[in-house]
Amino acid sequence: MPYIPDEKIENPNLYSPLTLAFVGDAVYELYVRTRLMKFGSLSANKLHKMAIHYVKANAQANSIKAIIDNLSENELSVYKRGRNTKSATVPKNADMADYRMATGFEALIGYLYLDKQTDRLYEIMRMAYDVIEERN
Repeated sequence: MPYIPDEKIENPNLYSPLTLAFVGDAVYELYVRTRLMKFGSLSANKLHKMAIHYVKANAQANSIKAIIDNLSENELSVYKRGRNTKSATVPKNADMADYRMATGFEALIGYLYLDKQTDRLYEIMRMAYDVIEERN
């Protein structure tokens, strides 16, 4: 389980969607890497290549498309704020639509993490991971 801050962030909605996505990216990456440990003692390079299939923009876009109907109104709002935010970063290996959906997904993960909604955070990450696992 990733580190959960001792204190709940007063209002994660006050943070920019890109800040939420910054945190969400790290939280989801750690979740994926931990889940991949089920494959045993593989080289770090092999694990990294496996992780990419779950955390790349296209995979996150596919995940959010598959689980979007399971989001609450508030979660959907956080996702849309992240998706609609203009980023100075131009994706190297993804199209802009996938990149924006991935940013929204990461913003949602960051929001749930900072708001200490641990059970819901794990539920959404599990659903997202399973969508990609089923496609592989």
